[in-house]
Amino acid sequence: MSDERNAGDADRTDQDRKDLARPTLRERLHAIVFEAECPAGKAFDIVLLVLIVASVTAISLESVESFAAEWGEALLAVEWGFTIVFTIEYAVRLYCVKQPLRYATSFFGVIDLLALLPQYLMLLFGGAHQLGTVRILRLIRVFRVLKLVRFLGEARVLHVAMRASLPKITVFLLGVWCAVVVIGSVMHLVEGKASGFDSIPRSVYWAIVTLTTVGYGDISPRTGLGQAIASMVMLMGYAVIAVPTGIVSAELVRGRRDATTTRVCENCAAEDHRDEAVHCYRCGEEL
Repeated sequence: MSDERNAGDADRTDQDRKDLARPTLRERLHAIVFEAECPAGKAFDIVLLVLIVASVTAISLESVESFAAEWGEALLAVEWGFTIVFTIEYAVRLYCVKQPLRYATSFFGVIDLLALLPQYLMLLFGGAHQLGTVRILRLIRVFRVLKLVRFLGEARVLHVAMRASLPKITVFLLGVWCAVVVIGSVMHLVEGKASGFDSIPRSVYWAIVTLTTVGYGDISPRTGLGQAIASMVMLMGYAVIAVPTGIVSAELVRGRRDATTTRVCENCAAEDHRDEAVHCYRCGEEL
């Protein structure tokens, strides 16, 4: 009898282990909605990609008067259909993560929310739904299904390089801002109202347009001194482009390429984990 009891206990123990190893509904949904490692996850991303493109296309077509006159009501109904689908998807994403607020305030969480708000804001402000084209930004996430997973390592290096370059670029842009204020003030003094430099803010606008080599031409210096200053500003414009590029390039050289996957942390929704990662690089949660 004891042998039969021990065998029964062993069977129950094995069954308990199987039940513990079996993923829960939340875990299965998380793998499908956030990741692309399984066939269901890839299929979900493909469907989402098609819906996003179709939604942005419908919003764009509604802005064309000829389409709006004939198909306006149908396009609006289609947009509401897409919005309801994306709302359900957003709710599922919040349900799948352990810290919904943390995901909602993350980069992709904010993008997902902004993709929904314009359609609902239309109820208060007419035409606000046309801002729904921000949904196109969601393609950044689903592009991974298009055989681009191998490029996630390079994308991570670029992201790290941009973050490392931010302090240097900020200092550089602050210096550029000080320069354009001084240049604008000098041009306001040299050219004056006769040439269109009727205020310092307008002169600063000219300095920015000239320094960035855009050159709209709506304001231009007419005096010899003003044209000489403008020539120097134009030459300085090349440095404005070259310096930030050099800063980011230097950080990219220091970067290290790591193979990454589409696995997303269930706790904090961090993405771009390395292939060999066992724990989340941000919160330490087991992947």
